[in-house]
Amino acid sequence: MSNRLTRLRCVVLALFAIQLGACSNDNTATPPPPIRPIKAVQVGSTKELTGRVFPGMAKATQEVNLSFRVAGTLKELPVKKGEDVQAGDIVASLDPRDYEVDLRDARSQLANAEASLRNAKQEYDRARRIQKADVGAISQSVLDQRSTAVDAGRAQVNSAKALVAAASDRKKYTVLRAPFDGVVVERYVENFEDVQAKQEIVRIVDTSRIEMEVSVPENLISYLPYVQNHRVTFDAFPDTTIPATVKEVSTEASSATRTYEVTLIMEPPAGVKLLPGMAGRTTGDLTLPDEKKVDQIVIPESAIFPSPDQTKTYVWVFDPESQTVSRKEVQKGQLSNQGISVTGGISPGEWVVTAGVHFLAEGQHVRLLEP
Repeated sequence: MSNRLTRLRCVVLALFAIQLGACSNDNTATPPPPIRPIKAVQVGSTKELTGRVFPGMAKATQEVNLSFRVAGTLKELPVKKGEDVQAGDIVASLDPRDYEVDLRDARSQLANAEASLRNAKQEYDRARRIQKADVGAISQSVLDQRSTAVDAGRAQVNSAKALVAAASDRKKYTVLRAPFDGVVVERYVENFEDVQAKQEIVRIVDTSRIEMEVSVPENLISYLPYVQNHRVTFDAFPDTTIPATVKEVSTEASSATRTYEVTLIMEPPAGVKLLPGMAGRTTGDLTLPDEKKVDQIVIPESAIFPSPDQTKTYVWVFDPESQTVSRKEVQKGQLSNQGISVTGGISPGEWVVTAGVHFLAEGQHVRLLEP
């Protein structure tokens, strides 16, 4: 009996020990570290600029939404969407009858004011003649009253002229004309509608010259002055190559894409009608001076960090397949406005981490933020 109790106690103690061990393991288990998000840039070399294609979107050099400066009822809307117009062409007009009435009223007020002024002048001139012939016949106060009446008449005439000019302008504002040669790309109203002042009527764009905006990476923008023979091809006209020139370059990179906006301008050849919104691409020929003919890579300064003894320089390279980072030693060159040039250690096309480099470890799993 005692042996059976002893064995039972041993079994109970063993089970209790196993349970304690399981609890101890649960309490000491550590969760996996979170996957750190990183920012990275895919590096390139100066050779990559030659023959490289940059996508872009066409936009008009001039574009305007036309509206009336007065309200009224549309009487004419002769233009249609897609129709060419010349500068000065009538694109819309309002019923002018109300404004013609206002103009006639203003002219009548002007005529009355001018008649009153003539009468005041006649009274003043008569009083001066009488006073000159007989000094005591008319007092100076009467003469002053006649002079004041003349001044008041002149003020009324000037006010009436201003009313006539305003009424004439309002009548002119009932006609809407094209400010430049272009194409009507949108009609916002229909004929015979009641429209308000500054309500958009039509949209006109100038297609005689077309612009294209392209985004150039920050590690390549410094070589833009050495690119010649800019050429643009639009998807709508794949067999037509259009020469272009650089119109302007933004002075600040986009905080989201780290690219600079470059605006090209071109004149469409005969028979090619380019419209805003058309997609295309541009390329050019890179001609570098001898002192710049070095196949170097430029990366942001924040991507580089030193070894503990300050004798070597490293970057973190991101592997898109394994989603990990690895440390690589690099040979850095000169510092420029675009970053630091790297003369060895990494190759064009590799992804280099650009932020938080002091918080990474070899082989660490990371997540690439949208570039």
